[in-house]
Amino acid sequence: MRLRAALALTITLTTIGAGMTPAGPGLAATNDYDTGYSLGQRAYEYGRPLLDTERVFTTATSIDISDTSGNGPVNQFNSLPKLVVPSPTQRTVVTPNTDTLYSLAWLDLAEEPQIIHVPAVSDRFYGMQLLSPWTENFYNITSAHGPPTTGTYELTRGGDFAVVPPGFAGTLPARVTRIDSPYPRVWVVGRTLIRGESDTAAVNAIQRQYGIVPLSRYGQPYVPPPVDPNATATFAAIPGTRPGDDPLDYYTALNRELQLFAPPAADRPLLEQLETIGVGPGLDPGTDPNLSADTLRGMRDAVTHGPANIATALNQLYGVNAPAHNGYLVVPTGTYGTNYRLRAIIDVIGLGALVPNVAVYPIALTDATLTTLTGANRYVLHMPASKLPPVDAFWSLTMYDAQGYFVPNPLDRFVVNDRSDLYRNRDGSIDIYVQHARPERARQARNWLPAPTGNFRLVWRLYNPRTRAVPGILSGNGWKPPKIQRCATDRTAFAH
Repeated sequence: MRLRAALALTITLTTIGAGMTPAGPGLAATNDYDTGYSLGQRAYEYGRPLLDTERVFTTATSIDISDTSGNGPVNQFNSLPKLVVPSPTQRTVVTPNTDTLYSLAWLDLAEEPQIIHVPAVSDRFYGMQLLSPWTENFYNITSAHGPPTTGTYELTRGGDFAVVPPGFAGTLPARVTRIDSPYPRVWVVGRTLIRGESDTAAVNAIQRQYGIVPLSRYGQPYVPPPVDPNATATFAAIPGTRPGDDPLDYYTALNRELQLFAPPAADRPLLEQLETIGVGPGLDPGTDPNLSADTLRGMRDAVTHGPANIATALNQLYGVNAPAHNGYLVVPTGTYGTNYRLRAIIDVIGLGALVPNVAVYPIALTDATLTTLTGANRYVLHMPASKLPPVDAFWSLTMYDAQGYFVPNPLDRFVVNDRSDLYRNRDGSIDIYVQHARPERARQARNWLPAPTGNFRLVWRLYNPRTRAVPGILSGNGWKPPKIQRCATDRTAFAH
């Protein structure tokens, strides 16, 4: 299905839900419904990232001992000791990578600052990404480079970093770098490069050196927290979106989050509009006597149709953005300001995305002709030797299903990257073959990225992109990901 056709269908389905009202109600009722739906849709889009991080937090901290899937108590690292593999239970976060081992933590700064320790790591990429509840990447402790004048990045080969809550006026020990958090809760997403399964022990040794201690215990002996691989986290969901939920529960949950994590001042104009339908800190649309039944009906439908509306927004953005990037969506991630729609889209397709100076993520939902990617077809991506990704850390290309999760395949291969043993043509170029069936030719099979039978998406990761290359990658005037070209037969290849 071509993107334009898919977009038209999605818009049609969404419009049916948004614009049609049962026969009989008068103009006032129709206006009330439309107002409830329109503002409810904006509230859904605005609040989705905030409620999604709450979902991840609730799931991750639902156990009192660290497991091996990144879950465990607050204020400690809960590391994944091996690469993520397909599993029905590995669906907490979309588009996980297979280039790094994760070390995840949730910081609770309500009582005191927490100090993160990272060891000296000079032989590989690592990073500690600090995210606010609004999914804003406000700081990175990383080996990646970044503009030193912004205060956003800290080029480091090890050290101690005190993450302090708003208004903290205390003193910190010498040689501890201060990081001011905009909120008392912080999501820390640590990533450490792994060069294949044989490198696991070396990465685990680094992970064991990552530590978090409260300020009051800084300087005392650090003991890594215990791990129970049999611990089972309880998966949470966004209220109002589960079968049997009243969709109004979505707004109630959002209002509760808005009280916990005060919205940025720049959001005030939107919040003034949303207050008219009972959305804001301390409000409750379900008990607001000024809201009519038709207004509430429109708000309920806005939540029910929320995923479809975000899918429509994604398709629209893709249709505008992809032609300049060889058929890929390439947008700046990590900081969003008042671009609530982009933030909601990234929450759905890449929750926890880094800022461009650390990583850029070209995403493909279609081939070069803007036709939806499907395992029913065969594709080839041709990279000339002179146009390999401009990175100082690593690059990769990962396969996901249409929802952004890994799909089992006979090779247990979900990624090709700069560490893969890829066949190079005589001129140094690389051809990557993306299809469901194994290619017949040995050199093609060596460069094969298995696809599922249905629709899928591909995600490039460019870690530590060269500083001068970043603006051109984002604008489409510089390096572009290779076109995804459909092959007529299994033996189709470029002539070299």
